[in-house]
Amino acid sequence: MFKNLKQIFHPKSKDIRKRILFTIGALFIFCLGSSIPIPGTNVIEKDLGFLELMNLMGGGSLKNFSIFALGVSPYISASIITSILQMDVFPYFSELRNQGKVGQQKLNKITRYMGIALAFIQGFAMASLFMSSSTNASALEYLRIATIMTAGTSFLLWLGDQITTKGLGNGISLIIMAGIISTLPSMFVTTYTSLVVDASSLFIGIISFVIFIIIYLAIIIGIIYVQESERRIPIQHASKTTSAYGKQQSYIPFKLNSAGVMPVIFASIFLSFPSFIAGFVNNEGFTNFVNKYLSYSTPVGFVVYIVLIFVFGYFYTFLQLKIEDISKNLKNQGSYIPGIRPGKETITYLKSVVSRITLIGTIFLAIIAAIPIIFAQISSLPTSVSIGGTGILIVVGVALETYRQLESSLVNRTYKGVR
Repeated sequence: MFKNLKQIFHPKSKDIRKRILFTIGALFIFCLGSSIPIPGTNVIEKDLGFLELMNLMGGGSLKNFSIFALGVSPYISASIITSILQMDVFPYFSELRNQGKVGQQKLNKITRYMGIALAFIQGFAMASLFMSSSTNASALEYLRIATIMTAGTSFLLWLGDQITTKGLGNGISLIIMAGIISTLPSMFVTTYTSLVVDASSLFIGIISFVIFIIIYLAIIIGIIYVQESERRIPIQHASKTTSAYGKQQSYIPFKLNSAGVMPVIFASIFLSFPSFIAGFVNNEGFTNFVNKYLSYSTPVGFVVYIVLIFVFGYFYTFLQLKIEDISKNLKNQGSYIPGIRPGKETITYLKSVVSRITLIGTIFLAIIAAIPIIFAQISSLPTSVSIGGTGILIVVGVALETYRQLESSLVNRTYKGVR
């Protein structure tokens, strides 16, 4: 790490520094826009409930009802939809998936248009949900607010593209990470105030605050460990002898948590959908049912949430890995897994391996997702204070990926006279 820092600050690494500064400047624009409320509206001061995840990913922009209130959530939803459509649901999307770079460009274009359309729909829904109590609110006012929020999402998508091409890459992911990180200082200040300033005993308050930080750091270390863990399947090439194979062994790496944070996001969106409907229907019976059985804070809702994480964990992992394609590519390259016959046996073996490691990875995801819910029930701290959760998973995952890309850029460069 220190060697990489030395290379970054080397006079010949001017382009790398420009990329870093451009990324920082772009993320600053995002944070600034997140604090600008939509003209003609009041700042929302209410419990967001099932929309808390969207607010977290947007750096509190939804709570402020800012021009970036929707963040890039509509684009994420569109990405999920297009990923599902590629599973032979629509032949057109399956064909685009198999067309390589050209097909991927078309899929990205479709995803963006779909994301903008979803942004307008979500913007109109948010306007009607949060401003229904306003006497001056009308359908035209809802359309105006929805248009502004859609424009904010469109700008963030463009800003993400600029970060990807001119910055450090992963523009959309970095925007989400910046939104989450921007909420951390206020959370730690709130924690310090609650545990130390308002404590009856200063010594016990300081000890409690230190323990809180240690637990927080321990969770981060655990996430890094799991995110970097992988199961390596050895590969034998038919064109290589046994001795050559022993000298330079090839393998297929499978991440312990191949799905990343997506199962938690899927489960949160799926579980929040009934709550979203309840806000529009305004039916007391349906609302009570949702609050009793589909809320994270209730035992039944908590169990449903964990089960959904497991379901989506397996679903998204096998959606991303495409075991059949891996087996087919091995066969076409004249490669095979030692002791396993090519074809169906390889597919069966790989599926069994992926199933076992996915179980471990999904258990880890469920624990991380459950920690803040349990913490909120047993702790007397404000609801804005949490340990674990989706936010840390996203931040750690994006930070690791960004670091790997930066390190790769430094390794691929030719430094003359640099040691």
